[in-house]
Amino acid sequence: MTQNLEKALKKVKADIVTFSGTGEPTLAKNLGELIEIARDISGLSIAVLTNSSLQFRKDVRRELARADIVKGKLDASNDELFKRINCPHEKISLSNVIKGLEKFRKEFAGRFALEIMFVPENKQFSEEIAKIVRTIKPDEIQINTPLRPSPVRPLTPAELREVQKSFKGMNFRTVYKAKKPRIGKVIGKKKIKELKRVD
Repeated sequence: MTQNLEKALKKVKADIVTFSGTGEPTLAKNLGELIEIARDISGLSIAVLTNSSLQFRKDVRRELARADIVKGKLDASNDELFKRINCPHEKISLSNVIKGLEKFRKEFAGRFALEIMFVPENKQFSEEIAKIVRTIKPDEIQINTPLRPSPVRPLTPAELREVQKSFKGMNFRTVYKAKKPRIGKVIGKKKIKELKRVD
């Protein structure tokens, strides 16, 4: 990791190092150590994008809290919807996800954002989801819908505007209004092919 990160930082002008991508970052037992190494090498803020499935665990929250920015995830307001939308492991429950998010928010000194991915199946539950979000109290809510290739159709801008009414008074931004950053590839086409998920 050290050499790859040093090489990448020589090729791009970075403002943050983010742990995300293929796989769930909190599955790594040494996540906290990796965060510190990345910070030492880069001198930059460290962000972690997580699906929040393991944040109910104290050891995971402790490791995750070493980051400067964490973006969690919540797409459902009840167990049935959680299973349909997120297809979680059988031992992961929505109540544990919510408890983990609430505990992490109270313990974490950095910036905490919460992403909600809206699709046709959960759009009518926006009020219930917003009610849960109010108990978590993130610094920012990211109201998204899948704009990349997906088996599920994205909500239209008009549908997403209806959804965002449920989050009135909260600090949120939506995918259709967010400024799109320019992102360059530094790892090469061969490496991208290796990392790409295969159906």
